[in-house]
Amino acid sequence: YDRESLGRGLVMVRRLLRQGLGNRWLRSGLRSVLLMLLCGLLLVTMVSCGDFGGGRDRRSVVEFWTMQLQPQYTEYFDRLIAQFETENPTVRIDWVDVPWSGMESKILTAVAAKTAPDVVNLNPGFASQLASKGAWLDLSDRIPLSQQQQYLPKIWNASTIDGRTFGIPWYLTTRIALYNRDLWTKAGFDVPPGNFSGLMAAARPMKTKTGKYAFFTTVVPTDSGEILESMVQRGMNLVDRDRKAAFNTPLGRQVFGDWVRLYQENLVPKEVLTEGYRYGLDLYQRGETALVSANPDFLKTLLKNAPTIAEATIAIPQITAETGKRNVAVMNLVIPKDTDQPEASLKFALFVANNEHQLAFAKAANVLPSTQAALSDPQFSQLPPNPGPIDRARLVSARQLASAEVLVPAMKDLKRLQKTLYENLQSAMLAQKDVDRALQDAARIWNEGG
Repeated sequence: YDRESLGRGLVMVRRLLRQGLGNRWLRSGLRSVLLMLLCGLLLVTMVSCGDFGGGRDRRSVVEFWTMQLQPQYTEYFDRLIAQFETENPTVRIDWVDVPWSGMESKILTAVAAKTAPDVVNLNPGFASQLASKGAWLDLSDRIPLSQQQQYLPKIWNASTIDGRTFGIPWYLTTRIALYNRDLWTKAGFDVPPGNFSGLMAAARPMKTKTGKYAFFTTVVPTDSGEILESMVQRGMNLVDRDRKAAFNTPLGRQVFGDWVRLYQENLVPKEVLTEGYRYGLDLYQRGETALVSANPDFLKTLLKNAPTIAEATIAIPQITAETGKRNVAVMNLVIPKDTDQPEASLKFALFVANNEHQLAFAKAANVLPSTQAALSDPQFSQLPPNPGPIDRARLVSARQLASAEVLVPAMKDLKRLQKTLYENLQSAMLAQKDVDRALQDAARIWNEGG
């Protein structure tokens, strides 16, 4: 046996003894039974973890964390991991799926304790916070340029800070607009406006003629970045080259003023200040809003929960502004700098995100791939025979991808920037500050680093 494995076994025995043998019901003859069982467990631990008979697993272990992909895609990943282990018999993959809501806190804790997994599925926005602190392995020189060029250029750049790459692009989603045809018809529109200025102008006739809201977009600082993205779409610069505030401008005042007017005139739900993105999806399902920004996969939920609303729903391209910019959400794979398996981890991450497996996962999960070859598959350019609403929505989403980009690029303290802007926008909406003061305060707080 090896001493480390035996030590772990003894610690486990001592813990069980402390927890169990102090109980009154175990103070009788059952104590000896438990001791026998614990000794047997220790023996199994020693034999299985030791080197008796040459049975010890000498493979390198790569721990792989994903975000909320079980149980729906368990079969896909079981096959993927089995294939990789067959092709790489010296490596074992331990897959751990983490709930979406718990990933940020768990990975922050693991990185701080230097117990992080070897490959982690994150998004560039959150990953960039730790990238700026040097948490991830620098992949710039580890992946050949020819391999980097297999990915969509704008998507590859989304996992880059100051010219250094911290992540490998994996799957993508581009939100589309889903609108309730019946509500827009009642409000006097054939189709909803395709830009923000038109959509905001339509909010009043929608409320007056139907009693419903045109749309919902949250201003909760810790939730969706949709408003931040819309600011970029409308032409606002968030920061300059020196990372100083660049939003306190006439355009910034106009954008802030539009949101303040909508809220104070009751043309958006009051819950925009307190509820997050998922609440907006719920409002649309209940028929309380006429348009929602969502991923095509939301149609599955809509068909199940609100078939009448689903029947009236039509998919159109993402709402944009004068710039014509549309946003794409990226999921990537990062490798902690402290991994003791850098080569095996990188090999596995590239295996997960190669052309073949990107295409397979995109088809299984109804998402978009980030490699150019996978994106050329007919699924993303042609409708199947007898297409359903989800097929049509997927095509709308895919056709946006050529011009889509990560509107708010990876940068240090991105979450702080969103919090600063949203909190001051909230203050203006609640009439605690005027628009000028809100922008001035946001710029000052950001520039001071507070």
